[in-house]
Amino acid sequence: MSPTAPAWLDRVRERLTARLERGAARPVALALSGGGDSVALLGVAADWARDHDRRLLALTVDHGLNPDSAGWTAFAAGTARAAGVDWRGLTWRGPKPATGLPAAARAARHRLIADAAREAGARVVLFAHTADDVAEGELMRADGSTLGRLRDWSPSPAWPEGRGLMLLRPMLDVGRGELRHWLAGRGADWIDDPANEDPKYARARARTSLLPLGGAGSDRGPATGGRSKPGRNPPTRVLASGPLPLPIGEGAFTAERTIAAPVLAVLLVCAGGGDRPPRGDRLERVLTRLRAGDVFTATLCGARIEAAAHQVLVTREAGEFARRPVPPLPLAPGVETVWDGRWAVVVAEPGWSVAPAAGRMAALSKAHRARLHALPPAARGGQPVLIRNDADAPVLAGAVARTRSLAEDRLALALDRMTHETELAPRAHGATTRKHLFSGADIIE
Repeated sequence: MSPTAPAWLDRVRERLTARLERGAARPVALALSGGGDSVALLGVAADWARDHDRRLLALTVDHGLNPDSAGWTAFAAGTARAAGVDWRGLTWRGPKPATGLPAAARAARHRLIADAAREAGARVVLFAHTADDVAEGELMRADGSTLGRLRDWSPSPAWPEGRGLMLLRPMLDVGRGELRHWLAGRGADWIDDPANEDPKYARARARTSLLPLGGAGSDRGPATGGRSKPGRNPPTRVLASGPLPLPIGEGAFTAERTIAAPVLAVLLVCAGGGDRPPRGDRLERVLTRLRAGDVFTATLCGARIEAAAHQVLVTREAGEFARRPVPPLPLAPGVETVWDGRWAVVVAEPGWSVAPAAGRMAALSKAHRARLHALPPAARGGQPVLIRNDADAPVLAGAVARTRSLAEDRLALALDRMTHETELAPRAHGATTRKHLFSGADIIE
């Protein structure tokens, strides 16, 4: 670091080095809005990429919510190319909601970026959230927002578009004012979105309320009025001791009755294939019964919880397919299709559709039924089968297609069991389950 370089610069570079692979052919993606935060991250990441023989791909989403958005997109493109990195523009098309617009825009942005990053072969997307974003989020949650807490290393929230993708936020202890001061010293330009000052949005109100505390737009730290400690990430998570779930294959897991609430919530989402965590009151009722030693069966988030005397089994609830029937999903040849949020399926020829084994197991061949019987009974009906040209003779998906259970790796990512880009390669169906990733004792609260 040069004598005049800010202290945060080396910290950010160190975090990139700690998470990212050197010399890999695949790109690292970066979300570039054109605002000061993302332009600053672009500058740091572009230098890091050149030093470590990596390609950087900047992705800009035009939400179409401002008359100047096309100009902002053009500015982002020019800024990326001036930094010597690849760039791609993405557009949020279709009608926009009358209420909940910020949340809808955020979800659309993550979906578009995830699709583009995966298409380019990236496994990590860089986001430029800062200490000010952390402080603003805390204020918004205190006012009743359900906005999640920012973590420096976390899975993409878009599902299934973001499968296998991790988000890296290396600037969570850097103030927004520090970044703009650095950019100004470099003669760099950036965009100021007027929506950031519009009081009808909760984020803008939180930002305004932090101004007297030096939170937004200053060199002081978030909400506390003090600087973050050099060389340390901000406290974006709380750790507790406890047992982690163990995958037993085909999207089924065993868990201890002492499983922590946030881990059970994540487990249920992954096993059920959805993208919404359970309501707190429903989760608490299940936890109370687990702690009491009850023997019971319950369904939550599309997942089935079988609590026996000495073991808890969590898998997909096959009864959901009868309660909410959906037609078989057609498969395009050579295209990875995600079925039920839990399985990635690729067929080599046309004419196949994927459906649940529930209600079709009797029509499977004797050999395929025997394969299903190797699984716990509760896990059998949620397995994918393939039907050809609407025939009534299904076959297990893995017998005629390339299949991959997504739940195991999704859970590992959510529980921070994959801490480096090199660990993010998709696990092929039939490969040894990464049980070592679930062997630690740290649980994310």
